[in-house]
This record gives sequence, structure tokens and C-alpha cells, in this order.
Amino acid sequence: MTDLYCVFGNPIAHSKSPVIHAAFAGQTGEDLRYEARLAAVDGFLAAISAFVADGGRGANVTVPFKEEAYRRCDRLSDRAARAGAVNTLQFIDGGVYGDNTDGAGLVRDISVNLGRSLAGQRILLLGAGGASRGVIAPLLAGRPAALFIANRSPDKAQQLATVFADLAAGTALSGGAFPELAGRQFDIVINATSASLSGDSLPLPAGIFAPGSLAYDMMYGKGETPFLALARTQGAAQCADGLGMLVEQAAEAFTLWRGKRPQTAAVLASLRATLS
Repeated sequence: MTDLYCVFGNPIAHSKSPVIHAAFAGQTGEDLRYEARLAAVDGFLAAISAFVADGGRGANVTVPFKEEAYRRCDRLSDRAARAGAVNTLQFIDGGVYGDNTDGAGLVRDISVNLGRSLAGQRILLLGAGGASRGVIAPLLAGRPAALFIANRSPDKAQQLATVFADLAAGTALSGGAFPELAGRQFDIVINATSASLSGDSLPLPAGIFAPGSLAYDMMYGKGETPFLALARTQGAAQCADGLGMLVEQAAEAFTLWRGKRPQTAAVLASLRATLS
């Protein structure tokens, strides 16, 4: 029988995950079908139950259900437990196992696809919501010199810095408000806010992009996001959107489910061509 997988979200029609996983399946010779399933905002648990009843083996989870997925799991990976959110589910022996592949996808995109080592870098992470929480531990594992979390509400950023302090090792980990960025420079600036979705700009002071810096937006779409446009005008040497992160986190999930790691370069190139 063909194994069934899906991605849950609301909205979900825009999702590229079915295309990505179909490509991975063809590449690895795995017999599976992957669907996009719309879950009602107040019906996520019911959607999971219906999917398992249909024979579902695993699922990805996107906005707005990652925290609810976390609470539903019977077992969690270490990285999902630290993130407090789940984007990958595996249904095993009547139970639900949860993982979070977002951070691994981000780090792999930056380090492999973009060729940027995190070691010794000064990293600025914009936003203190779920997207940031899911990537802090993997970023710290790369041993940057510093990681500053900036947020409109500085208390949230400082709280995140405290929560992950035990993983900081030799990294200067701290959090605060956007005005505190004035006079500082960073080698890698990552936008984990939803500003690009709404077309809003961020209150970033001039001069934060160090020579040779990378500006990375977790969002993606046709054309340049507002954050990347701002970064380019402020002197960022390299700009990248989150399409590579999407493909790489999907590869992490596929590997968990099928025990085979797909090659991502061709899939990413194909998706990129559809956005140009």
C-alpha cells in the first residue's frame, strides 16, 4: 500500500510541501502520497484523528498549529521539547511522536546551501515568537560568538535568552529591544518575524550590517521581501529568503519518516525557478 503523509495548516492551499515531498519520493524510490490538509482553527485534534483513521503515517504542521501539535504529542525529540513547538509528527504504535525540524533546516540552508559557517559569527535574530524559539538551539550549536534576540517587546526577547542560556556555552547570548541595536554590527541577521507577510518594515537602525554580512528572511515569495530590500539598501553583502529552509526542513522530516535522506539541491532549484 502507498503510505500517506500530509501537511496541516490554515491556510494551506499555498503550501509547496506536497511538491517537495513528491520530488523526494521520486528521487528515493519511496512509495508514498503527500497531501495538503486544511484544518479548522478549532479543529486540529479532530483533523489528526481523521488523518490517522485514513491510514496516515506522519504529518508536517504549519501555522497556526505548531504549539497545539506540541501539546498533543506523547513523546518529543529533544529539539522539539526545547522549541516548545512541533512541525513534524510521526504516528507509531498508537502514539504520536513530535519533532521540530525548522532549526535544522535553517542551519543547513545557511551552512551548506549558502556556504556560511556560524562559528565565531555575530548573529542577530529578529523576533521572539515561535519561529525564533524553534531555531535558537540549533543556532547556538553552531558556536557563534554572539546571538542577540531583538523584539518590539524586549521582555520576551530577554526571556528567550534566559530559557536557552544553558546552551550558550561560549556564545554571548542576550535579548532586548530594537533601539538597543544602534551602534552594533552583525555578520548574520535573521528575520523570524511575520513582518514580511504583512509588508511591514522593521525599526532597524542603520549600520547593523557588518561588511560581508548575510541577511536572511525566513519568509519567501515572488520578489524581494521588505526586510531583504531594507537589508540590501543598508549594505548587506548577501541576501537570502526562506525557500531553502523550507526544503531543508522537509528533508529532515522525510529522513525521520523514511530513513533515507533526499538530495535537496535540485528540488530547491526547481522551486526557485517557479518563483522567478
